[in-house]
Amino acid sequence: MSNYDDSFDKLEELSMVDSLVQLSFVIQNILAKIGTQHDLSIIQIRLLGILRDREPSMLQLAKHLGLDKSSITGLVDRAQRRGLVERTVSQSDRRGFNVRATPAGWKIIHEVGEQIERQITLVTEGLTGEERAQLIALASKILVTTPGVSR
Repeated sequence: MSNYDDSFDKLEELSMVDSLVQLSFVIQNILAKIGTQHDLSIIQIRLLGILRDREPSMLQLAKHLGLDKSSITGLVDRAQRRGLVERTVSQSDRRGFNVRATPAGWKIIHEVGEQIERQITLVTEGLTGEERAQLIALASKILVTTPGVSR
């Protein structure tokens, strides 16, 4: 048996914790590599991901990303300087601001999103259709039932 086979056997014996942590490392590496290609940090990718389907307030963004007010302000300021996002006056609270993607931001959102989808598809290509459906269902259940996880 080769060393490769030994390593593979050990992977099959990983605990749930080790398996999930190792999988998170794979996903984080994908995000980091794609982010580097677009001069984006993982937190900037997360910001743009949130803006795909909403125009949140600064407070909502802070909650989604788990950041304090000063950190979210700096993050949005940097993205705004790059022309990726813009602040708009909140319709519900004229003292507050919402954040939305600009046309340049939408271009990056689509490019990065397609690259992430391609890479995740490659990572999961060894799964059957049924196994993919199970993975989606289990991951969704974990996310829905985890306290403190923003949706």
